[in-house]
Formats: sequence, C-alpha cells, structure tokens
Amino acid sequence: MLTVTTVQPTLSTWEAHHVAAISSLDGHRIPHVTQGDLALVIPDLDLWDLWPVQLVDGSTADFDGWSLWMILSAPILPDPDLRHHQARIRLAAYRSGHWRDCGNVLPDHLNIGSREWAGTALFDPATFQLTLFYTASGYRGEATPSFAQRLCQTSTTLHMDAGMAQLGDWSPIVESVVADGVDYIVVNQNEGIPGFIKGFRDPAHFRDPATGVDYLYFTGSLKPATSDWNGVIGVARSTDGAHQIWELLSPVLSADGLNNELERPVMIAREGLYYLFWSTQRKVFAPGGPSGPNGLYGVVGEGPLGPFRPLNGTGLVAANPEDAPYQTYSWWVSADLTVHGFVDLIDVASASDVVDDPAWRRAHFGGVPAPIFSIRLDGDQASVE
Repeated sequence: MLTVTTVQPTLSTWEAHHVAAISSLDGHRIPHVTQGDLALVIPDLDLWDLWPVQLVDGSTADFDGWSLWMILSAPILPDPDLRHHQARIRLAAYRSGHWRDCGNVLPDHLNIGSREWAGTALFDPATFQLTLFYTASGYRGEATPSFAQRLCQTSTTLHMDAGMAQLGDWSPIVESVVADGVDYIVVNQNEGIPGFIKGFRDPAHFRDPATGVDYLYFTGSLKPATSDWNGVIGVARSTDGAHQIWELLSPVLSADGLNNELERPVMIAREGLYYLFWSTQRKVFAPGGPSGPNGLYGVVGEGPLGPFRPLNGTGLVAANPEDAPYQTYSWWVSADLTVHGFVDLIDVASASDVVDDPAWRRAHFGGVPAPIFSIRLDGDQASVE
C-alpha cells in the first residue's frame, strides 16, 4: 500500500485585482465558431461537457487510432436549459473528424442520482479496466430534479472492436469522498438556476509524475465564506495507490468574494510546473466587482497542492471573442494542450441580444462539440495558439 503523508494544500486565492487587470483579449481569443461547425454528432441528442478516456499519466488513450470521449447528453428539448434535468453520460469514439456513437455509459437506473454530470475516466490497458469518476446529481426516484451533488466512481471492463466500445458490468457505485460541511458546503439544494447553484462536482483525476500520488480535483463551494460568491477548487488524495480510497483535503484555490463557480478543473504537469485550469462565465462573478469573459482560466505553481499564482497575472487563458461572447463553454485541456469544449449560444453578439425565452435559446443553442484549439504554456504565461 502506498504510504502518503497528510499535507494540506496551501490555499491560493483568485482575487478581484487579478480580474480587473484583464485589459485585452489579444492572444487569448478562441477562434470563431460558424454554422458549418454545427453538424450533429449523435442524432436527436444535445451534447455538452466532454472528457476523454485517459491513461493514468493523463494522456488520452489510443485505440488503433480512435479516442474515446464521454459527453453529457440529453434529448433535444424545446428549451435546451432543461437538458441539465435529463443529463446522461454518452460514450463516443472519435478519429480524424469522425464520431461513432457507442451508447450510454451507465446502464439505466445504476446511477444513485437522478442525473449524471461531468467527471473523468481512466483506462488501464493491462487489465482493460475502465474507471469512471462522475457527479451524481439529485437522488434516484425524486419527483422533481434537485441540485444535490455527490462525487462518485465505478469501474468496468472496456474492449474496443473496429471503433466500437464494448463495456462489461459496472461495479456498485460508491462515493469517492463526501463533503465535510467544514471546508466544503454540503450541496443538497432542492431548487436552483444553473450558474447560481453551489457545487460539489466535476471530479478530475491527476497523477503527480513526481510522486505517483493520485488526486481528484473538483468544483466546490467554500463553507467558511465571506460572500455568496464562494467558488473553490477542492482536492482529494488517494491513500491506497489504486485510486479507490480517498482523503478529502482542504481547497487549493478560492474565489470567495469574486466568483461562484470554478467549473471542471483540470490539472496538468508540464516542464516541472503544475497548471490548474477551470471554466467560468461572466454572469457568475460577484455583482459590483470586476468580471471576466466566458473563458478558460488557470493558475500555475511548483506542486500539485500549491501555492499557485494566476497565469498571465489575471488567470485568463482563453476567451470567446468579444462579438461572440457565449459561443463555446466548458473546456477540457488535454495533456497535449489541445482544448475541447462545446458550442453553447451561437450568432449572439452581446448580452443585450440574449432573450429569456425557450424558443430563442433553442434557435441559438449549438449542443455539439466545439472546434478544437490549442494553447501555449511558457512558465507563468499562457495563450491561444
């Protein structure tokens, strides 16, 4: 068994003066999305948050030239905002611009929640074991979808045949770690609006190449907060060397007083530095203070538990263009520094163009994987290539 000494993270902060220093999107603009980028990947389904099946070192698993992606999915509803109430994790194979639908990842009713939200997935080529870390949202059998969130995991076997995935029986779902109500709010809300709920979700695996220790980074909400805008990135550490037994640690990054949601954190080690990325939106910054664009943000440090400092001095890494501020969202940074998101609202030039109407949202919602772009890292600097 791996012997791990308990060391708590050094809490780093993302603060208003960092965001206020964003003066230009030069070098940080995500390329424009066009109508030609909106081809359906899976008929009759909206798709959004996606993540690759990875090897334990963080690289994307290769299956004879195919990669496998898990993607949140829902039927194409009259109001795309309601997709969060029906979310299932879908499996799709990708190669050279072509997608193959491999069906739902989890069997019906296996989830301990009422919906399946984002996470991460690990594949072991030696044993063919696939482990899924994901967010169980709500509770199984609830009449009205709640916004409760739990970090869960389960495993199965995975075999690929001619670009199609074959999954075995899944192990019983267990909670990886449980919110403590001390550092992290226990998220059991019955009602909420996406963007303004609290978080205990989005587990993302990372193995430290320097020590071999496994971590789970996740979106959380700070319990001892000074503000309702109290987003944090939390972390848990494996104590058994097999990413099965986890110890909850204190948060690594806090945006208390600045931002409500540091979503879908991803950690990457590169050239001796540790880069922690997350996604956020302008609407979830605290009123009355500075706000950044809908974009990918990040910090950098010398270890997986901090301390961290904002990339570029601001945290901003990549943002939607000024004339397409909502075009893409929810980015996953792969080990090769390619960035994968989904098309959100297209052909919307500014906030004043947004209409609070289901039909308007349906007409503008993309619901497909976004064009891939790449970022460049150079010490404390990051930019879009």
